[in-house]
Amino acid sequence: DMGDLRVVQPQNAEQHWQPVPANGHIEVHLAPDLVAMEYVLGFGRQVVPPGSYVREHSHDRNEEVIHCTEGGGCAMLDGVAHRMVPGTTIFLGRNRRHLLLNDGATDLVFTWLIVPSGLETFFRAIGRPKIAGEADPTPFPRPADVLAIEARTVFAPPV
Repeated sequence: DMGDLRVVQPQNAEQHWQPVPANGHIEVHLAPDLVAMEYVLGFGRQVVPPGSYVREHSHDRNEEVIHCTEGGGCAMLDGVAHRMVPGTTIFLGRNRRHLLLNDGATDLVFTWLIVPSGLETFFRAIGRPKIAGEADPTPFPRPADVLAIEARTVFAPPV
């Protein structure tokens, strides 16, 4: 019995523009609706432009791994600042508060892995599809019902 197989080339990843304050865009490479998996997870890549940030949040039902691949920034983890440079890997257990700030001059790029999945559902709900050749629409506001979207996906209630 063999499990499923999926190969995603950079140009073939599902992509979504992201609203303020993160701006930039995300890519979804792996998710349960894209490939059959025994242990459900979500995996992708996020690009955060200079001066933008992923707002502080936590996940009460998920564990997350973030791996910086380009640029740099500051990861505020439970209120403690940690530098992010290419090669930095962060493991976030349940209920660990984190904020990712691009305080550099170039894009901060990182991959994310979340178990169980659900982050991709959030990104799809708040973002706009990124289509080759179309202009960057950022900045644009978060949806009015963002708290409801967070509650039904992977986010702990706001503190």
